[in-house]
Amino acid sequence: MSSLPRLAAGLGRLLQGRWAPLAAFLVGGLAVLGFAPFGQFWLLPLLLALLFQLWRQADGWRQAAWRGGAFGLGLFLGGVSWVYVSLSTFGGMPMPLAALATLLFCAYLALFPALAGGLFRRFLPAALGRQALLFAGLWALADLLRGWLFTGFPWLALGYAQAPPSPLAGYGPLLGVYGLTLLTALAGACLLSGVRGWVGLCLLLAGGWGLQQLSWTEARGEAVSVALVQGNIAQDLKWQPERFQATLLLYRELVAAHPAQLTVLPETALPALLDYVPQDYLAELKVLARRQEGDLLLGVPTGAGASYWNSAVSLGSSPAQQYSKSHLVPFGEFIPPGFAWFLQLARIPMSSFSAGPVPQPPLALAGQQVAVNICYEDLFGRELLPAVSEATLLVNMSNTAWFGRSLAQAQHLQIAQLRALETGRPMLRATNTGMTAVVGPDGRVQAALEPFTTAVLEAQVQGYGGLTPYARLGDWGALLLSLVCLAGGWVVRGGTRRIC
Repeated sequence: MSSLPRLAAGLGRLLQGRWAPLAAFLVGGLAVLGFAPFGQFWLLPLLLALLFQLWRQADGWRQAAWRGGAFGLGLFLGGVSWVYVSLSTFGGMPMPLAALATLLFCAYLALFPALAGGLFRRFLPAALGRQALLFAGLWALADLLRGWLFTGFPWLALGYAQAPPSPLAGYGPLLGVYGLTLLTALAGACLLSGVRGWVGLCLLLAGGWGLQQLSWTEARGEAVSVALVQGNIAQDLKWQPERFQATLLLYRELVAAHPAQLTVLPETALPALLDYVPQDYLAELKVLARRQEGDLLLGVPTGAGASYWNSAVSLGSSPAQQYSKSHLVPFGEFIPPGFAWFLQLARIPMSSFSAGPVPQPPLALAGQQVAVNICYEDLFGRELLPAVSEATLLVNMSNTAWFGRSLAQAQHLQIAQLRALETGRPMLRATNTGMTAVVGPDGRVQAALEPFTTAVLEAQVQGYGGLTPYARLGDWGALLLSLVCLAGGWVVRGGTRRIC
């Protein structure tokens, strides 16, 4: 067990000086392999151990901040550079400007690990165990801050990599994704913390495995048949007026061929305001939904006066209901004040949505209480919780065709795994191009369609009730544990600082 700390220390000395930022950048790039679709969750603690050593050996907080920023830049350039696809390929922004915008966006995201690195080296305690606590607490707080500031962008929070089958997934229903971030960073630091660190790591993994044997929620009512529709309509064709009738026919045929008690279509499946969709077409969908005394959820923009919303509208046996997206995507669904010039560079349809009300209750459909979220909203676990206490199912309706054949589809499904795990509820995903899937209340993918295919996923899904600890506390548990780690790391910092 002592060989790994010696190896890391040797690598740290080798990568000192001018090569350290490059090493941190490469380590960050390799960290992308820990997330979907690669799924090498075990790799993240090893890479974080190297970063831990690079921060410990830094000559001052500025150098540690540069190394943290380099790690973040490698992670985000490798993991979320699909933003370029949406800006250039589908948004029409000139390629050099789209590349610059993507680089600046990733550089902004890299500021958060840079902040964590600078604070870590500035307050570096003498004892190795306290260094590990400080490292983990700062990582978790950096991810929490990134998920909140300027409406938040928590994509690639380290905890997402610990979705099942990771042994750390057992902590998800207690602490949520940010708690998993903290434990991932702590596991990395434990690798370099001697025998005590390795004992702590074994206990951590054993605890996660044990927690996975518990059921925090219980089945409610009868299972329902569901049909999740994947239209696979290319983004560059979706909004062309001459394609409108073909889109209507495609979805009608898919719904007609796959009867179910609950049918779900993707986000903005119909590319027109609801008022402009032919009434006889909606009536036909309603009749199709009622074949099994069921209901259909339709993704479609809705409007009133000068305002319009990104909505899910129900048709079928139950009374008509509507959910409207409340957490909008900056620049994609609304333009922040002072950025009107952005619209002159990128042609993004329907980029001035209004936010739906908060909170919105679950929809009563097919004998279930369905908590709907639309696309990007499922990144924010705490915002889904007001509806969870009454909900038996979670439904996410997405259109990630904006990001082409990139990592985004698989990464978004992994995010949905955490939402199911945190709440103890099944998550049904109906997407335009992928990945359409059923995720169980334990966070495991039960069935999924091949992305970029036109198909319908049919399944029997059981609703669940009850509340996990995370559903009761939200992110407060992870925040409190992070602050405890910080307090443990900062307490009585006397003595010589160990850096090797």
